[in-house]
Amino acid sequence: MTEPRWLDGTEARVWRAHLRVQRELMGTLSRMLARDSGLSGAEYEVLVPLSEAPDGLLRARELSEEVDWERSRLSHQISRMEKRGLVAREECPDDARGAMVRLTGAGRAAIEGAAPGHVEAVRRYFFDALSQEDVDVLDALLGKLLAGLPNARSRAGERLRP
Repeated sequence: MTEPRWLDGTEARVWRAHLRVQRELMGTLSRMLARDSGLSGAEYEVLVPLSEAPDGLLRARELSEEVDWERSRLSHQISRMEKRGLVAREECPDDARGAMVRLTGAGRAAIEGAAPGHVEAVRRYFFDALSQEDVDVLDALLGKLLAGLPNARSRAGERLRP
């Protein structure tokens, strides 16, 4: 058996900082979203692709791919959101086994009300600390990291650069 390629001190510090930034940033954004709009981070994550879809309608399978969740997780989340009136399930006209998820008027109002504050918080806590050069470098670095992951796939709006 080969010896593990242990992280050196700098690599370990960078990795831990990355984990902490991710945890702290997502926690901060989720708390602000809930406080300001009453939406959970998961609800917001589901509402975004629905709000961008033609007629606010996506096949459940496509929505699952967009949010990168297992189908069972998405199904449970959709059930909770249906109870709140944010989305509605519909039968798929092309496939009796498939399901469609539609953004309701209440869901559209919720995402439109939440988006400006959420985007401002993303800007304040993420982008405002970076120069344009930093953003360009980060874009390239994240593209490299994503390109090296076995299940990463390019989505609309994302650039993968090796």
